[in-house]
This record gives sequence, structure tokens and C-alpha cells, in this order.
Amino acid sequence: MRLLPETAFGNAIKRILPRSLLGRSLLIILIPLVLLEAVALQIFYGSHLDVVSRRLAGAVTGEVAYTLDLMNRFPGEENRHWILRQAWDQFHIKMVLEPGAHLPDRHSTNILGPMDDDLAAALEERIGRPYLMDWTSDPQSVLIRIQLPDGVLYAEAPRKRLYTGTIYLFMLWLVGTALLLFGIAALFMRNQIRAIRRLSVAAEAFGMGRDPGPIRLEGATEVRQAAIAFNRMQERIRRFLAQRTEMLAGVSHDLRTPLTRLRLALAMIPPEEELKQEVTGMTADVEEMDRMISGYLAFARGEVTQQAEPADLSSVLEEVADGARRAGAQVELRVPPSLTIPLRVDAMRRAITNVVDNAKRHARHVLLAAAPQGNRNVQVTIDDDGP
Repeated sequence: MRLLPETAFGNAIKRILPRSLLGRSLLIILIPLVLLEAVALQIFYGSHLDVVSRRLAGAVTGEVAYTLDLMNRFPGEENRHWILRQAWDQFHIKMVLEPGAHLPDRHSTNILGPMDDDLAAALEERIGRPYLMDWTSDPQSVLIRIQLPDGVLYAEAPRKRLYTGTIYLFMLWLVGTALLLFGIAALFMRNQIRAIRRLSVAAEAFGMGRDPGPIRLEGATEVRQAAIAFNRMQERIRRFLAQRTEMLAGVSHDLRTPLTRLRLALAMIPPEEELKQEVTGMTADVEEMDRMISGYLAFARGEVTQQAEPADLSSVLEEVADGARRAGAQVELRVPPSLTIPLRVDAMRRAITNVVDNAKRHARHVLLAAAPQGNRNVQVTIDDDGP
């Protein structure tokens, strides 16, 4: 089942998502972890913190409203000073009345969170007079200004009485535990992915003709089973190549005997003029078959057992060109000073020599060139002016 349909949005999401197995595994771990943290934060922030904030705001607002009720019940300068002093002694809320003052024409300065909204709702419900709140001027207090008929009441409520500090501890706990769990999961997943990467590197090397040897068994059970299956496959392929090589060597040796008899029979034919052309053609065919058998025997002797090792391809091409020049061919060489790549030197020399020999038999001029193609490949070009 496809989770992302074949649409423009789905294709854009696929381009953003990681391609590696480690990245996708970490994403599978990270998404449920983030959702879990979001649900926990919503439960705490949306319910518990909201309830606590409303109760704290209601308590502070009730104390201010109680002070205003006492001032209305017992008017007079002396009573007002006594009531405001009692408010400080009992509630730890500093209140000052400025007679004849008016609220400035501006909005309240709030902060992010439910505390300011809960305090505003409590002031409107309990007091019902114009007010202003300032949460930013004083880091220790919340400044509340309330418009009264005879002036403005300034109240400084301690900030710690309007919100709980556990929200920061809770956020720290959420983020800290999430990072710790994600780090542990990433460490374990990296160790598991390492075994899969080694298996892929060994499979690529074996597919390119190198012999990485048996893979060390590590990682999860499924990865170990894949490594065991790969080791068995390597062993079966090696046995198959060894059996094929032995069979090819035996057939080549067997063919040597009839070729020797054919060469002897051709040598015993009387040197008649009308048979000279046919004998020459038959001798050339026998020599060509002998060269083919020699090549098969050379392959059987060492090409399978030879491992690819870093070697200078430019030196190999120069040796091939020098050999062709000694045989009378006109060979032009265009290679960089050094091309070091992993290769089987003998097999590469034999393959290029065969192609160059074929070119010099049918052409007068042969071009042998080599140029890097990317970081891992080299293109060898053999060109001639023959048919």
C-alpha cells in the first residue's frame, strides 16, 4: 500500500525524505517520538497548566477585588492607607492609589501563554473596570492598573503567584528525554546499518570480479542470515569457476594433439604449385587455432586466481604499444602519465594485446588511447584505419 500517492505533493515529499536506510530508520523512530512528546505536552499544557493558571489568576484577582471592596466600604484617607498596608502584609501585593489619574490610551502588554489571558478574564469577571496589564516592564512582578472613579489603582502582583515554574522543568524533561532516546536509538541503528553496508560493499566488489573473502557475521539475525547466504553463494561461484577452468584446460590440452598431427600432415604434403595456396591457408588456420588454445591455457593458468589490485594502466598500454611496434605496427599512444586503478594486469594486457594484434593485421595505423571517465572508470580506445 502506498502511503504517498503519485501526485506533485507526494513527489515533493519523497524528494525531501531521506534515501538511505539509516535515515529512514531514524525517521521511523523520530516521528512517533515527536508525536508522543506533542501529545504529552498538549495534555499538560492544554489541561493541567490551564487549570492551574486560571486558579492562580483567580486568587490574585480576588485579593485585589477584596481590597477594592474594603476601600469602598470604609472610605477616607486614613482607612485607605490602612487597607493598602494590610493588602501588602496579608497578600504581598503592593498597591498604590493615585487620585485623579487616568489610564493611558494604550493596550496591555502580554506574554505567550495562558497566564495573561486568564488574568484578563479574571479582572473582567471580578472587577469589571477598565484596566491595563504590563508583563514585560518588571521581570519579578506584573503591573496592573485599574481605573477607579477617583483615580487609578496601581498593583504589583508577584509574577511567581500567577504561573508555575514546573512548565520549564516539564519542557526540559520532554526535550532532554527525547534527545537522549533518539541518540541511543541512532547509535544502535548505526551499528545495525553498518553490517548491511559491509554486505553491500562485499556484494559490489564480488560482482566486479574481486574476492572480498568471507563476510564477518555481525548485526541482527536477518543480517547474519544474509551474510551466511552471501558467503555460501561466493563459495559456490568459486567452485563453478574452478571446475569450468579445469574443464577448459583439459579440453585445450586435448586439442593440442590433433593440431600437432594436422601441422605434421601439412608439413608432409608434397610442395606442388597447385596445392601451395591451399596448404598456406590451412596452415594459417592451424596457427590461429593454436593461438586460441594458447590463450585458453593462459586463462586457465592464472586469470581466475589473479585478484584485482591497484596498477598503472598507462604502463600496461605502453608495454602493449611497444610490443606492437617491435612487430612492425605503427602505433600512436595517447595516455595520461599515470592511471592507477584496480585491475587484473595480465588479463588486461592480454585483452588489449589481442585487439591491437587484430587491428595491425588489417590496418596500417593504430591509435591506442585512454582517458578517465568519472572517478571509477577509464575508457580505453583502440582505433585503426583498416576496413
